[in-house]
Amino acid sequence: MSRTPCCRYLALPLGSERRRRYLFVMSASPIRLAVLISGGGRTLINLHQRIDSGRLDARIAGVISSRAAVAGVARAREAGLPVEVVSRRKLDDDAFQHCLTDAVVRLEPDLVCMAGFLSLWRIPDALHSRVINIHPALLPDFGGPGMYGLRVHRAVLDAGRAESGCTVHYCDNEYDHGPIILQTRVPVLPGDTAESLAARVFEAECETYPRAIQMIAGGAA
Repeated sequence: MSRTPCCRYLALPLGSERRRRYLFVMSASPIRLAVLISGGGRTLINLHQRIDSGRLDARIAGVISSRAAVAGVARAREAGLPVEVVSRRKLDDDAFQHCLTDAVVRLEPDLVCMAGFLSLWRIPDALHSRVINIHPALLPDFGGPGMYGLRVHRAVLDAGRAESGCTVHYCDNEYDHGPIILQTRVPVLPGDTAESLAARVFEAECETYPRAIQMIAGGAA
């Protein structure tokens, strides 16, 4: 049986000014998470399983989905996690922003983790150092509006890149933008399809996101 090629972690230190702005150290353990989803919830369930097995010292305070009829909502409920739907399609932008912020604040999270969340959230100032995202490519390349799912991996293949990977970053008010916390690189193999590359990158995501959360909780990012 062939082995999946190893991946490489790349921790990126923040400059002093950015570090002062984005770094915060948790005063209590475990770290309390709010998780934002829009789709299947695989990243959410990975975090839940890591917590349940004792490999991540965290607690999921609640899940917020921008869509009601997605597998992630059902998976969260099956896992016994509190879920709230703030529908992007049923609200105008101002109402969506207000309701989403209100839902997050009510969970009183230490950290907000976007996990396949596809809507742009205007993050309030009080939370600007507390929102992170994982993107299935090596930012700053292959990010921005419309760059999600298989579209990202097709773009990497079309560009002829020899490597891809995933990026955990602090969020600001732009898509896939903000200081990088951690990246993991994986090879692009001959004959890769968007689907096969996506599967390899997701394996890396399953290790990288919990690691980044633990780094933040320990004050190392």
